[in-house]
Amino acid sequence: MQRDNYSQFAKNRAVFAFGGNLDSSEGGVADTIASAIDTLGYNSIDVTACSKFYQTPCFPEGMGPDYVNLVAIVETTLPPHQLLDVLHRIEAQFQRARGVRWAGRTLDIDILAYENCILPNLEVYTEWRDLPAETQRNATPEQLILPHPRIEDRGFVLIPLCEVWPDWRHPVSGKTAQMLCDALPASEINGIKPL
Repeated sequence: MQRDNYSQFAKNRAVFAFGGNLDSSEGGVADTIASAIDTLGYNSIDVTACSKFYQTPCFPEGMGPDYVNLVAIVETTLPPHQLLDVLHRIEAQFQRARGVRWAGRTLDIDILAYENCILPNLEVYTEWRDLPAETQRNATPEQLILPHPRIEDRGFVLIPLCEVWPDWRHPVSGKTAQMLCDALPASEINGIKPL
């Protein structure tokens, strides 16, 4: 069952993950992310909280410089698919090139969650969440999937999310951000540090 627990007219809360590991015309990665956050306000997206910047080891190892990551909580009247379109335009504005999966990038903005939405439905969400690691490297969904199917596995998302919203509750598992973070193996946390 799909849950569309949002209103087209009220402000809805969403969680974004920002990341990058290549310089842009704005300068270093932190400068690019900060400028992208400033740009959100011109697109009907109000930032209500931001984590610190974190340095994260590049994955897969050896694919480039370490990443800079940040999580932001936002409010918006835009529905999820329109919001994704806006984020893709902002990424392009900051020279994001889409090519090889998990290749270096100037800016990546992911919608981690949008209210309690499960999109497009629980079956598709579960299919993408359960993909084997090798398949994840080559497969990209053709549609928006919410919550982000990898959120439970990623220290570089959960650590900053816990800083700004530790009580955020996953709409499928029901676990809080802090519970998910506490369950991460050491390999997913090692090397992640505040800048």
